[in-house]
Amino acid sequence: MDRNRIVAGLDVHKDSVFLCIMRYDEAIIFEKTYGTLTTQLRQMRDDMLCHGVTECAMESTAVYWVPVWNELCDYMTLRLANPHFIKQLPGRKSDTRDAQWIAECQLKKLIKESFVPNPAVQDMRKLNRRIFNLNEDLTYNKNKLDAAMQRCGFRLSNYVSNTGGKSYQSVVRAISQGETDAEKLVLLVHGRTVNKHGRDTIAGSVTGNFSPTDIAVIRQYLAMIDLINNQIDECQKALAAMCEEHFPEQYRRLQTIPGVKERAATAIIAETGADMSMFAKATNLVGWCGLKPRNDESNRRIKSNRITHGNRYLRQILIEIAWVASRTRNCFFSNFSYVQVTVKKKRKMKIQVAIARKILVAVWHMLSNEEDFIDIYLKRLEEQRLIQLQIEQLESSMAL
Repeated sequence: MDRNRIVAGLDVHKDSVFLCIMRYDEAIIFEKTYGTLTTQLRQMRDDMLCHGVTECAMESTAVYWVPVWNELCDYMTLRLANPHFIKQLPGRKSDTRDAQWIAECQLKKLIKESFVPNPAVQDMRKLNRRIFNLNEDLTYNKNKLDAAMQRCGFRLSNYVSNTGGKSYQSVVRAISQGETDAEKLVLLVHGRTVNKHGRDTIAGSVTGNFSPTDIAVIRQYLAMIDLINNQIDECQKALAAMCEEHFPEQYRRLQTIPGVKERAATAIIAETGADMSMFAKATNLVGWCGLKPRNDESNRRIKSNRITHGNRYLRQILIEIAWVASRTRNCFFSNFSYVQVTVKKKRKMKIQVAIARKILVAVWHMLSNEEDFIDIYLKRLEEQRLIQLQIEQLESSMAL
């Protein structure tokens, strides 16, 4: 037993932090409750250093652990634990006992630490998750704009594929500037839409009763949508610049995967840190993302095989990549999707999850082995083409 080990356990809350320091023989040598102001966290850090703390563990409580981690990370070894894995047995529970239990688990090396990336990757995560939040706000405001248009009798959204299209946006912006003449508005709609549904129908769909108040509200929604789009572009440019600065080779390499372009590559790097040393095997990365089917079996009966919880930001971008890859011609993922959905009659959404899992496994191997994506399907087609060419040459030589 290492007699020099002195560890600390922290039970972190929004407005308080409970500290417990333990010695190698499980003796409690210091306990105290601190506030969460920066000055109070620094006082806690100084007290921990005075008692010789070299290791510290804490639970990942919402975002409240982040400032505590930032104050301590340069001074001692830290471990962030998932509360699910160090949960105490029920009964006689208090915040002080929680801190003691965390310290004891750390002392006995029972804590499986969570993945905490370096500061540069944390900044990239902030930008990436900001983009996700902005996209949610964008969808909300687009739906509100369409609802405002519907209240005025405007029905063009019934005849176009989506409200973000060029035709819909052009007509709405013209109305926001005071143009309500149906004949002029029809000219802004794409000719294919007009031919498909008829000019009279489209003219009727853009005719409505727009009061000055309605036009003012529409103008405000459009301004909000433009603001959100500008912020998304700003975050994406900053994120791409950070990828080019810190992970240029990984950034280029990820874009060799079908369906992965700038946005997807930056999101993968921001969430994983492009460092696969934290994940011993590809299956560990898949489980951390939440794309692994759960194993819930009792008495030879499978209760559930739904995918597990995990990093929802990475999982969402991988599902989006899967949809694009399944529609990319002459690649492994589109061929896999066709066989599973069309030939084997499996559910399409399940297949997209399977493709997302395969893409993530490919990402692990590419970043671990420092190699570009190799499409097995194209490789086999090329081998078949070469074999066929050799056969034709052989037949022609035998004919001579």
